[in-house]
Amino acid sequence: MRRIRYHSYGGPEVLALEEAPVPVPTAGQVLIRAEAIGANFVDTQLRRGMAQAELYSRPFPRTLTGDVVGTIEAVGPDTDPSLVGRRVAAGSEDAFGDLAVADARWLVPVPDDLDAGTASALAMAAPVALGVLRAGRLADGDTVLVHSAAGAIGHLVVQLAKILGAGTVVATAGTPAKLDFARAHGADVGVDYTDEDWPEQVRAAVPGGVDVVLDAVGGEILRRSLDVLAPYGRLVAYGAASGELGSVPVTDLFALRSVTGFSLIAARAADAEQALKDQAELTEYATRGLLRTAVHARLPLTETREVHQLLESRAQLGRVLVIP
Repeated sequence: MRRIRYHSYGGPEVLALEEAPVPVPTAGQVLIRAEAIGANFVDTQLRRGMAQAELYSRPFPRTLTGDVVGTIEAVGPDTDPSLVGRRVAAGSEDAFGDLAVADARWLVPVPDDLDAGTASALAMAAPVALGVLRAGRLADGDTVLVHSAAGAIGHLVVQLAKILGAGTVVATAGTPAKLDFARAHGADVGVDYTDEDWPEQVRAAVPGGVDVVLDAVGGEILRRSLDVLAPYGRLVAYGAASGELGSVPVTDLFALRSVTGFSLIAARAADAEQALKDQAELTEYATRGLLRTAVHARLPLTETREVHQLLESRAQLGRVLVIP
């Protein structure tokens, strides 16, 4: 089978298409033949050895993570054999290949008529989107600010905020096209966060302040986001696409603000039962057509370097899929 790995830090050119033996699932795992793989922006940072790489320490050669949609071909020991032949979605640490191994516990059953793009989101992107809203304790009528609202996760957050009863949803992005895209997916207001006065624009749109801020950018965007929070407002940090992890002075929290972090790994470890319920809830939204994933591009596995170039250009609207 074919797979993608890299043997040193660097640009997209370090990504190598290699021949590899078919992986063998161990206890509690399944082997999936991929029909589509959702690419993750974080892998571009890990590939370059940026700050967050320390949080995902792995020896070389390294693989690429992703959200795999496909059909189960084999199961490991002590794993339900009736899973063979089922169409599923799953996150994998070694996703970019013809076949991928995944943890059977977190498999998401996928209806045959659900498009691969939306199905791919059910594995990790949509659970993260729902998880950050839960971490922000979203209540009916709350005002919500979603940074990077045109991204693979951001445009799902916008949709889910509305589904869960948010009031005004303010979306930020870096181009007019991305802001139009965010509004098309349910945002009420669009703000260009490359404008120096973007916090003033947010305050003009939501004079009472924002109840929940959801940030995957980090750095200066995170720090300035505190200033737009309403009293008792909550900021949820779940990434650092800027490459800056940053810090928050304690004194910035004295104005009745709070900051929390979110990771899907931590959420699953803290409450696996709730995480599985969330997967089922998201699948229902998707099958009912309430939650949809926009696919910006579908590229073959042989063009994984181009996939990373596209992700790093920040040009995509929604998700990029890789087709083996």
